[in-house]
Amino acid sequence: MPPPRRARQPIVCFDIGGSAIKGGTATEASAVVPLGRVATPAHDFDAFVVAIAGMAGASEGPVAMSITGVVDPETDLITAANIPCIDGRRLRPDLEERLGRPVLIANDADCFALAEAGAGAGRGHRIVFGAILGTGVGGGLVIDGRIVTGAGGFAGEWGHAPVAAMRAGHPPVDLPHLPCGCGLSGCVDTVGGARGMERLHRHLHGIALPSTSIVEAWLAGDAAAARTIEVQIDLLASPLALVLNVIGADIVPVGGGLGRVRPFVSRLDAEVRARILRRTDRPIVVPGEIEVEAGLVGAALLALSEGSE
Repeated sequence: MPPPRRARQPIVCFDIGGSAIKGGTATEASAVVPLGRVATPAHDFDAFVVAIAGMAGASEGPVAMSITGVVDPETDLITAANIPCIDGRRLRPDLEERLGRPVLIANDADCFALAEAGAGAGRGHRIVFGAILGTGVGGGLVIDGRIVTGAGGFAGEWGHAPVAAMRAGHPPVDLPHLPCGCGLSGCVDTVGGARGMERLHRHLHGIALPSTSIVEAWLAGDAAAARTIEVQIDLLASPLALVLNVIGADIVPVGGGLGRVRPFVSRLDAEVRARILRRTDRPIVVPGEIEVEAGLVGAALLALSEGSE
């Protein structure tokens, strides 16, 4: 994958979540200069615009945003339930009108995948699938250095659809199809991230523990925690293997809290490689390399890859 070209004007990049807006400037992805952070004005669009404009300052460069939410590429409508003031709004054109400069916006998981493709574990790979194992399960697809959004902006969302197995582990254990926030039941999101780990542990052992405690116990050799991890990895590996068979990704950088647990990612990689058509001894599912400000790096690459100036 060729390196993205430099922008003539510094890019003002943002990583926007439900609680905080982080900003930075960049002329290339490897040189993001942080601008600090402010609280997200979740219920006041005018205040939201003021916050963005204040951090952007007098620069005339483009604004690029990694944002929690899904952007429909055809209509520009954004779905962002945890930021009500932008939910259902045509955010990109609205901001361009208010800020008087080009604006690019992408989902935060897509920006993670783009950051890893351009400056992280996916460097040199043509097809990169970024898998998020955080509170829940998400993902983003990058091909030839560009985000693939798909109809409605939902490409990469492997955490949703009622495909979670109802038996998993060795020996297998029966599992319920749990209701998901998307309105379906049995989604990988319900069993695959940190909350999913906690649900599985409670179902298997009748004990409520935070995911951090389960992981610590597993790494210390606890048998109950090991059983929970085994079942969870079994539940994750088949859907992720299917994704790889369909899209042919060369590499899967993993982000989110579980992505920083290297033994967990290594176990998942081994199980995924055992279930895909391609045979390789090289790791495919790997920890993400960009541990700090991946959203800002991804937003900068978004502007660079789109050629905005």
